[in-house]
Amino acid sequence: MDIDAWVWWLIGAAALGIPLVLTAMPEFGMLSVGAVAGAVTAGLGGGTVLQVIVFAAVSVALIAVVRPVAARHRSQRPELATGVDALRGRTAVVLERVDASGGRIKLAGEIWSARSLDTSQSYEAGREVDVVEIDGATAVVM
Repeated sequence: MDIDAWVWWLIGAAALGIPLVLTAMPEFGMLSVGAVAGAVTAGLGGGTVLQVIVFAAVSVALIAVVRPVAARHRSQRPELATGVDALRGRTAVVLERVDASGGRIKLAGEIWSARSLDTSQSYEAGREVDVVEIDGATAVVM
């Protein structure tokens, strides 16, 4: 009961797929694709040396090309801001005087507690201010 080389390559590809699922490291997936390429080479009658070369070449090429692209996509911020991230940079209207110790603003149709970013600044009712950040349930404005 002799098992063909291409079957061993497919077993190797499946074995490399297990850590891919468990660790979410895409490199294992790229090695697994390389093993499938080795299986195809074996199935087409390529020798052992050629199978290993194809495995290595495909794996290295995928890691060299796909990994930087994936890292670039992972580091990009999402274009759609939600929650408090969507409130940063918005304009609000002062309802009650806002200074370093507090106040109230109307932001996105809701009333928020607010404080000024610059402790020496104060903003009177009716004035428009820009939201710099959200600190807990308080908008920091300038």
